[in-house]
Amino acid sequence: MMDEKGLSLRETVWSQLDRKAGAIIELTIRQLRNRISTWVVLGVGFLLMILLLAFYVDSVREGFESIDNDGDSVDMDGDGYPLGQEIKYGHSDWDSNQFPGSSEFIQVSAIGYNDQVRAISGNYTWSGAGTLNPIWIDSNYVGQQWSGIINWFDVDNTSCPLGTVYEDWWPQYFGYGCHYENNEYFVYGKFTASGEIVVPDGSEMLWGYNTELFYVEPDPKSMYINEDDIDWNGILLQKSQGFDDDGDCLRYNWILDSEDGSFYYDNDGEPFDNDKNDNGIICDVLWLLDDDLDEIESIEPDSNVDEDPDDERYMGESSHRTFIIGVGKMAFVIMIGLFLPLFLALGLVRDETENGTLHYLLSKPIHRGEFILYRLLGYLAVTGSYVFMLSLFVGILTAILGPGEGIIRLSDIPVWLGIGFATFLVLAAYGALFNTLGLISPKYGVYISIVFGVWEFVMGILTIANPNWTLSAISINHWALQIIDSVVLLAWPDTLQLQQMASAFNLDTGLDIFWKPPAHTLGTANPTVAILVSIFVLSTFTILMLGIGQSVFKNREIM
Repeated sequence: MMDEKGLSLRETVWSQLDRKAGAIIELTIRQLRNRISTWVVLGVGFLLMILLLAFYVDSVREGFESIDNDGDSVDMDGDGYPLGQEIKYGHSDWDSNQFPGSSEFIQVSAIGYNDQVRAISGNYTWSGAGTLNPIWIDSNYVGQQWSGIINWFDVDNTSCPLGTVYEDWWPQYFGYGCHYENNEYFVYGKFTASGEIVVPDGSEMLWGYNTELFYVEPDPKSMYINEDDIDWNGILLQKSQGFDDDGDCLRYNWILDSEDGSFYYDNDGEPFDNDKNDNGIICDVLWLLDDDLDEIESIEPDSNVDEDPDDERYMGESSHRTFIIGVGKMAFVIMIGLFLPLFLALGLVRDETENGTLHYLLSKPIHRGEFILYRLLGYLAVTGSYVFMLSLFVGILTAILGPGEGIIRLSDIPVWLGIGFATFLVLAAYGALFNTLGLISPKYGVYISIVFGVWEFVMGILTIANPNWTLSAISINHWALQIIDSVVLLAWPDTLQLQQMASAFNLDTGLDIFWKPPAHTLGTANPTVAILVSIFVLSTFTILMLGIGQSVFKNREIM
């Protein structure tokens, strides 16, 4: 095949350029491949991945044990009834004498503080202060723990002080009693007796009776774990969601100590409120969207709604994503993306000068600027292939082992490809930078590169913590980490919802530590925009470093 001037295409400038490029790239690949240091660095990276996979496999094998998020499966008083069942009967879980089916006090009447009539006779269970002249006393009445039951053995052995009660002396505590003369007692507490009681001025006395005890089958503790899962239908525009599956918000047929039930607290330790989110709908969950109506800003549940999620499902999925994002950012971008260039790119040209082989290479018809470019391409061929193969290796294993009903999680593969691509861009940027530093200062370039590496490591950690921090944006790995955040949002669109669920329903998943919504979207909140911006910044920096390196190398005398 001939061109317009009759020259064979094999002999054109472009074909000669291809030959030179191929020769330098092939030489670079061969040199890197034959270095022990290359295999050591690549081997360390591979061993790091194996170690991380071992931790992941171990966590998957152990599974994600469901926990009682709202704490209603405990049995603190040891009566065999879990807290959730006790609360439904209006009982405390701190009193073993209170349990479903236990005797309940039904009040008949009372003498108040200011009532004129201060005496009453009858056979009741009493609660208050007064002078008792009994016909019969139930000394076996045990009532409820910490509720002021009078111990008549102590009363019979305790004489009342001289004088008038509440004028000359006072009872020591609720549940106190003492013995007057002539079969009279002063009582301050709860007791069961038949007789006449005179209530002192300024005191009160309640009386009534206790119901008969009946048997209630104890619920298993497991019944109160994962019993109120998160009810989300995936429709962002539907603000009111959630359902009180276990009835601890609706509270039908509950026996409460007060009319509004304020004695009870919700799973956040705050006073119970069945319209805590103030949307006019009781016992629901309010999902608030941003101005663009495409992202969840916050989730506000009413008290005890969706408060005990299925931990294995949510923790398993969130922990799986946390592992992938954490490994992608910490192991690939920050560790591998930084150390491979530091060991392999710093001497791409400098080492040839020190070895005396640069004279031979530059004796060929090749421009010095081209030489740097081709050396960098050879380095990227080695490191880029390594990173993509390593990311796919780890990605396929975790996709097979990860939670889900399918054989493999196909949605994970784009994330791992994004991690590999982001790391490749970092390898190019750091490679161009470190190679240029080696050209500028062959003697001290390695020390400058190490200092710069420490800076990049710190900026990477700060970017993970807060990608909106302005100072971290001047680092290289900041932009690669933005690519990972954006790819995660494209591959797993519900990641932000999972993160908000974890915060709203007290799920400690760690997802909010390693993942944040992409920051550089130019006000569009579109992750694709953040990817394009990050690619532009990293590519521009790489080209700039290549230009500086070529300028320095072009004007340097080769000794």
